[in-house]
Amino acid sequence: MTESAGSERIAQRYRLRLIGFNVLLFLAGVIGGFMYRGSADYRDIRDSSQLVLQARSENQDLATQLNEERADLAVLQAKLKSVQDALGAIMPAENTYNVNPNQSLTVADGHLTIALVGAPANEGVNININGKQHMATAGDVIHVVLDPLTTCEVGVHSFDMFKAVVTASCAAAKPH
Repeated sequence: MTESAGSERIAQRYRLRLIGFNVLLFLAGVIGGFMYRGSADYRDIRDSSQLVLQARSENQDLATQLNEERADLAVLQAKLKSVQDALGAIMPAENTYNVNPNQSLTVADGHLTIALVGAPANEGVNININGKQHMATAGDVIHVVLDPLTTCEVGVHSFDMFKAVVTASCAAAKPH
């Protein structure tokens, strides 16, 4: 019995060592997995932080570029308005004319001769249309009948002490 008790003790020691080895192996696996996961998470966090910093930098660059382009746009809009104003002074809209004091213009395809008699006053302008004088204020429209088939309109848009802006157009009368 001593021999069987000895072999049983050896078997029990062997089992305890095997269990201990398995526990150590399991603990080593858990610790190794934990360390690997911690290392992988650290790399992911570091990479994410770098991406966030890069995105912030790009965002600041784009915001700066947007502000510069807004400023450029404002400058270009101001230049465009200046050019449009200069073009309007040189070549006003169709049928729109700038009439200076004591100047006459032939307008409406040669049907009308309009002239500004004297400088415009505060209360209105004295405008001569085909030899007939009319007193008008801004917004007034003067109807001129040339013949039964042709009627013309002269509108006073605005005036100041240097000029009057008028429109003039003629149209054939519509048959009834």
